[in-house]
Amino acid sequence: MIGHLKGQIISKNPPEILLEVSGIGYELLCPMSTFYELGNLNDEILLFTHLSIKEDAHTLFGFISKDEKNIFRELIRVNGVGPKVALAILSHLAVPSLIECIANEDSDLLAKTPGIGKKTALKLIVELQDRLSKVELTSSSISNNAIQKSSNPNTQQAIEALQSLGFKTKEANNMVSKIKDKDLSTEQLIRQALQNK
Repeated sequence: MIGHLKGQIISKNPPEILLEVSGIGYELLCPMSTFYELGNLNDEILLFTHLSIKEDAHTLFGFISKDEKNIFRELIRVNGVGPKVALAILSHLAVPSLIECIANEDSDLLAKTPGIGKKTALKLIVELQDRLSKVELTSSSISNNAIQKSSNPNTQQAIEALQSLGFKTKEANNMVSKIKDKDLSTEQLIRQALQNK
């Protein structure tokens, strides 16, 4: 398995780049988020890679960060989502946006990705909600969001209580996130969330 490649950019033709490593040219498919961060031709870069092997092709995918690679691997584990669709998702949404989109159950935003319908977007959200919390991400902005959400252990109970009252997950999250005082009990959080509605 090829874990990463470090070499010179020989050509860029989205979504493909040609990377020369010790005299060998590797063709890699990259999401647009990686393309935006690539340097100029002949610049030396490091790309984290994923090798997809099928009967008719061996395809190498390249990512600017380990987070992108990890999320890509989680996406292709979802039934019905292949590497090309996962690449389209990462081209449409950056990693922090995708994680937020799944946490808030924003299927409409996810469905705006070319090749993703409403049904697939909902399936992605259902399958990835638990899995993404277990994925180790290196980006500080992503981990900080996760820490902020869990700073009060009563927050999650309040959100679940609001859901049982008939509010959607996204609505319940928004209602609770507006509360400034983070040291409230579950009942106080629910009361304030309902007052702020």
